[in-house]
Amino acid sequence: MKKSLLWTAVLILALTVWTSLTALAAGDPVLVYVTIANGELMTAREPVYVTDKDGDGELTINDALVAAHEQLYSGGAAGYSTATSDLGMYIERLWGVENGGSYGYYKNNEMAMGLTTPVVGGDHVIAYVYTDPAGFSDVFTYFSETTISANPGEPQELVLCSIGFDENFMPVTIPVEGATITIGGKPTGYKTDADGHVTINIDERGTHVISAVSDTQRIVPPVCIAEIGAAQAPQTGGGFAVAAFAALAVLAGGAVLARKGRNEKQ
Repeated sequence: MKKSLLWTAVLILALTVWTSLTALAAGDPVLVYVTIANGELMTAREPVYVTDKDGDGELTINDALVAAHEQLYSGGAAGYSTATSDLGMYIERLWGVENGGSYGYYKNNEMAMGLTTPVVGGDHVIAYVYTDPAGFSDVFTYFSETTISANPGEPQELVLCSIGFDENFMPVTIPVEGATITIGGKPTGYKTDADGHVTINIDERGTHVISAVSDTQRIVPPVCIAEIGAAQAPQTGGGFAVAAFAALAVLAGGAVLARKGRNEKQ
């Protein structure tokens, strides 16, 4: 009887811990990378911990942008605001800039359907202020690689592309020719060829932000993070792991108690 009651108690405790563990996992922040530009990079693929800020039950681009302003913008959450129309949610203010609603945003270098587009851990959200809010001539650009890891002086090839539209208004990829590569915000002698290709090398160890500028197009600055030399992988938070170890400890404790009860009975 004692043995049966003990195992029942252990089972109830395990289920309680598992329920708590599941709830904790559902509420854990998700690591998303955010780039924000206004003619130049305001943030460059910065890690941001995202939770369901608007309470709609999903993690979305909007949640990522709210979190980015809370965690990175000097004015906090006030630097970002949205409104809703018949067409859905739209941006009213980005990085403290209000320009009548002329903003763009992408996920993983692809056009997003809206601010409610879902995000998952590891996604890259890019949002930008149109510097030409009347003519909308700003061109979204991106590198073939968002991150690279290399030894000092080791050549690295990148391809710079833009997103345009065909006669049916479908997005198409176009190579960007003649763009000057910047490293750490400073122009270099590297330029993209007719196919958007460029080969660069960086001698200095550390983390470097690679971007580009153009004399012929109004481009949204692309971003690639270069880790030169030894680099550690980013930490994504350990709340779930800690809880998992706690659950295992509880179950192990229950097993020990059960074994002790059997021995005493014998």
